[in-house]
Amino acid sequence: MKRINGIENIATPFSRAVLTIGNFDGVHLGHQRLFARVVETAKKINGTSAAMTFEPHPMKVLQPDGCPFPLITLFEQKMELMEKTGLDILIVIPFNHEFAQISAQSFVQDLLVNRIGIKAMIIGNDYCFGKKREGNVQLLQQYGRELGFDVQVVPWKPVGNKLESRISSTAIRSAVSSGDLDQARAMLGRYYQVRGIVRRGRNRGGRLLGFPTANLQLCDELKPLSGVYAVSVLLQNKSYLGVANIGFSPTFDDQQYTLEVHLLDFLENIYDKNICVNFIKRLRGEKKFSSIEALSDQIHRDIHDAQIIFASLRLSE
Repeated sequence: MKRINGIENIATPFSRAVLTIGNFDGVHLGHQRLFARVVETAKKINGTSAAMTFEPHPMKVLQPDGCPFPLITLFEQKMELMEKTGLDILIVIPFNHEFAQISAQSFVQDLLVNRIGIKAMIIGNDYCFGKKREGNVQLLQQYGRELGFDVQVVPWKPVGNKLESRISSTAIRSAVSSGDLDQARAMLGRYYQVRGIVRRGRNRGGRLLGFPTANLQLCDELKPLSGVYAVSVLLQNKSYLGVANIGFSPTFDDQQYTLEVHLLDFLENIYDKNICVNFIKRLRGEKKFSSIEALSDQIHRDIHDAQIIFASLRLSE
């Protein structure tokens, strides 16, 4: 996949471009359905499959006092996920107030038709475009008839067999923040993942509890519900199993929000390393224990519970 940063860096229109446009936060199964249709349609007409997305997320520009929701995937991870979709071209638009002022007509005629050379647009049911979201599906279809491109509307993808419930970034945020990782995985098509750099912690995991932990300086905005989780960890292209605590560690009563990961059968020094943590299953909520010994006993039980989960996953593979 070739990435083009900025519409002005498209030198000439693409050959029979098939395009989808969106923020694609989470790159979930609904987004993946759009990408698959783009690739399929491009192959049928011997064209170029493409997607357009925005950085930063438009809401971060349009609501400078704060985006009203945490992002599921930050830019780096979104790019990695979109690399795997089979698209030929990814156009990244640096979103700013000037771009937000482009009218729906100018957006379609000047950018999509004249600059990109679209022959087909693949969109979802709720697609809007142009200044103040003035353009909708019906207007795009009208432009398509006038300017000579096809518009395909891809139905929402339901969550499993629940036809009344559709996959959306909003639903995924709700599932992750409430600790329902099975539901999040059903919509993402993968485990929810956070990333961070391992920093020196408060030197109590190994010293006090007997369980050394990797303490993460988190990069991600969306965080799972506080508690203890069975996790897998990606470190330097290798995968490890572990147990993670995310939250405020109430037994120590220091009110510091942390993500601490104990890797099973792992003793290497990984300070300052970047790691990815996949949240597999929530084991329990956070709890204040009466003593360090009681907390240590509970961690033993957490590890045992996590190992049962890991074993069941291997059996189901």
